[in-house]
Amino acid sequence: MYNNGTGTVDTGAATGIILFSVIFSLAAIIFAVVIYWRIFAKAGYSGAMGLLMFIPIVNIVMLCILAFGEWPIYKELNYLRQQATRSPQYPSSPQQYPSSPQYPQYGQPQPPQYPRGNT
Repeated sequence: MYNNGTGTVDTGAATGIILFSVIFSLAAIIFAVVIYWRIFAKAGYSGAMGLLMFIPIVNIVMLCILAFGEWPIYKELNYLRQQATRSPQYPSSPQQYPSSPQYPQYGQPQPPQYPRGNT
C-alpha cells in the first residue's frame, strides 16, 4: 500500500479497496431491499413499503407495525374463514363422500333376454 517507504499511498491499491467496498455495499443494499420487499409482500402490505426500512426512525415504526399490527393477509384470512362458516360449500356429514373414488356406472352388460313364447 505504501510506496517504498516514502509515505505515499499506492493509488491502484486504494482504488481497488474503494471499488470493492462500493460493490460490496451495493450488493448488501440490493439484498436488503429484496428481503424487506418480500417480508412486506408476504404480510399483505405493498412490497414498496420495505423501502421505508432505509429511513431512520421510520424503520423502527415500520418494525413495530409488522410486530404488533394486524397484517392485511390475516384480515383476509379471517374474513374468508367467516364466510366459510356462514355458507358451507361442503356437506357436514362425511358419508356423502366415499373414501375411494367412484367411477361412473354406465350400462352394465346384461345377459341376453330371450322372449318367452309358446314353444
